[in-house]
Amino acid sequence: MNAAERPPKRRRTGSQGDLVDRLKRQTGQIAVINTVVTAVSQSLDLNETLQTALRAVLSIIPVESSGISLVDEQAGELVMRAQYGLRLDFVTEPMRIKMGHGMSGQAVTTGELVVVRGELDKDDPRLYVPAFANEATRAMVLAPMHVRGKVIGVLSVMSHDPYDFSEEELNLLRLVADQIGIAIDNARLFEAAKREQSRLEAVLQSTADAIIALDLRGNVSVFNQAAESLFKVNSDDWIGKSVLDVPLPELIHDKFKQGIWQAPAENGNVRFDIALEGDHFYLMILSRVYAHTQTDEMQMDGWVTVFQDVTHLKEAERARLNFIQQAAHDLRNPLGVTLSALTMLNRNWKEPTPADQEVFNIALTGINRMQDLIDDLLNLEHIESGVDFRHEPMSISELVERCVGDMGPMLQRREQKMMVVAEPSLPTFYGDERWLYRALMNLLSNAHKYTPIGSMIKLRASAYGNYMVLSVEDNGPGIPMDAQLKIFDRFFRIRTTEKVPGTGLGLAIVKSVAEKHGGRAYVSSEPGYGATFRMILPISKPDDESSQLPA
Repeated sequence: MNAAERPPKRRRTGSQGDLVDRLKRQTGQIAVINTVVTAVSQSLDLNETLQTALRAVLSIIPVESSGISLVDEQAGELVMRAQYGLRLDFVTEPMRIKMGHGMSGQAVTTGELVVVRGELDKDDPRLYVPAFANEATRAMVLAPMHVRGKVIGVLSVMSHDPYDFSEEELNLLRLVADQIGIAIDNARLFEAAKREQSRLEAVLQSTADAIIALDLRGNVSVFNQAAESLFKVNSDDWIGKSVLDVPLPELIHDKFKQGIWQAPAENGNVRFDIALEGDHFYLMILSRVYAHTQTDEMQMDGWVTVFQDVTHLKEAERARLNFIQQAAHDLRNPLGVTLSALTMLNRNWKEPTPADQEVFNIALTGINRMQDLIDDLLNLEHIESGVDFRHEPMSISELVERCVGDMGPMLQRREQKMMVVAEPSLPTFYGDERWLYRALMNLLSNAHKYTPIGSMIKLRASAYGNYMVLSVEDNGPGIPMDAQLKIFDRFFRIRTTEKVPGTGLGLAIVKSVAEKHGGRAYVSSEPGYGATFRMILPISKPDDESSQLPA
C-alpha cells in the first residue's frame, strides 16, 4: 500500500484532546504527590521531616526557597520552624506572627492560598514582620496545611527572582501542603508519645510501688525496678514472656489468674491482700488498661498490676485489734463475775417470787446479750482488719456438713427441718474456714430464728464457673424492700423483728467475710414469702474457661 492509499490519521477533537491532556496533568500531579509523600514519610523525627518536606517541595516547584511555620495554639502564634534556601535566618530566633495577622495569618484564617507577586516593601501592610522585607523575595505562595479539619501551619515557597506561579502549580501546592501537614502531624504525635513514654518510664522507675504491666496475652510489658527488687527478678529476662513463667510466688500467680478473669469490664479494679515472707503485707491492685483506637473508640490493651507495701497498715491494724481484744477481755471479766454471782444467787435462792424471778431473768439475759455483743464486735473487727486471714484449701461439702450437724439441736427444739442441696464433687475452695463457718452459721441461725415452728430451711452449695455460691432460704416474714439495702449494716434491725434475740451484727459479719474472700453477700426477698441470703465467693484457682456471675 503506497502513501496515497494510506487512510489519513484521525485527529482528536478539541474536547478529546483537552481530556487527554487533563488526564496526563492529573497523572503527573499524582506521581509528584506520591514522590513528596514517600519522601516525608521516611522519618518520624519532626526536624528531619521538616527539612525533607522543604527539599521535596522544591523538587517539584522550580523556585529556590521554602519555609514551614507551625501553629502554636498556646501562644496564639505562627512560628517559623524550618527554612531552606533563604538568605537570612528566621529559625534560630524564630519569626513569630500573631494569629490573624500578616499574610501567614491570612492563610491560616481563610484556609486558602495566599499568592504574593513582586518585592515586598518594609511598609507593606501585608508584612507583619518588617525584617522579612530584607530577604528581597520577588514571588511567594503561602499554602495552609490542613489536618483533621484544622490548619496546623503554613508551607511557603519563595523566589528571589520574578516568577509567575501557574494555576497547575498552585493546585499542586494545595495538595502537597496537606500531605506534608499530615506527615508533620504524625511526627509531632510520635514525639509527644515519646515524651509521654519517657515521663511514664521515669515515674514507673522512681515509684516505690512494684508495678508489672501485661499485654492482652498476659505477657510482661513493664517490670519496674521496685518489682525487680521485691521479687528478686531481672526484668530483661522476662519482658515479652508470660507472667506465669516469671519466678514469682505461687500465690502471686494464683492472684494473676484470678484477677485477669475477674477484673471488671469497665474502669474498675480487683484488689487482693498478699502476705509474703518476712511478715510483709502487700495490696495487689490489678486493673484493665484501655487505649483509643483509630476510630476513637476505647479498646482493651492489657493489664497493669501495682503492689503497695501495706505492712505498716497491717501492723497498725494488729495493734488496734490487740487493743480491742484487751478491752474485750477486761469487759468479760466483770461480766463473768456478775454471771457467776447471779448463778450462785439462783442456786441458793429458795422460793423466789414471780417478780423476783422475772428481774433475775432480765439481768441474766442482759449479761448474755452483752457477752454475745462483745464476741460479735471482736469477730467483726478481726475479720475487717484482715490480720491472720488465711487462704488455704478447704472442702465446702465438709463445711456444710459440719454446720448442719451443729444446727441440729436448735432445729429440733423448734421442730424445724433442713433440706441440704449440695452439688457432688464441688471444687476445692481456697479461703479461711474459720470465718466461712461463722458466716454460714450466722445465716442458718438467722433463718432458724425467723422461720416458723415446724417449717423448712433450705441450704444450697453449688459452683458456677469460677464462683462458689452458698445460699440459705427460709419461709419467714420476709424483708421489706426499703430494708434490704440496709440489712447488712452494723446494728440494723427491722422494727417488726426487734423482739427477736440478736446483736444486729450477724449479717454484717456475713458481708465482711464474703468481701474478704473477694465476693459479696446479698438478699432477695418478697415480704410475706421468706428470704434467701447468698454468699457468692470466687474460687481462687479458676479454670481456664470463663463463666458468667450467677444471679
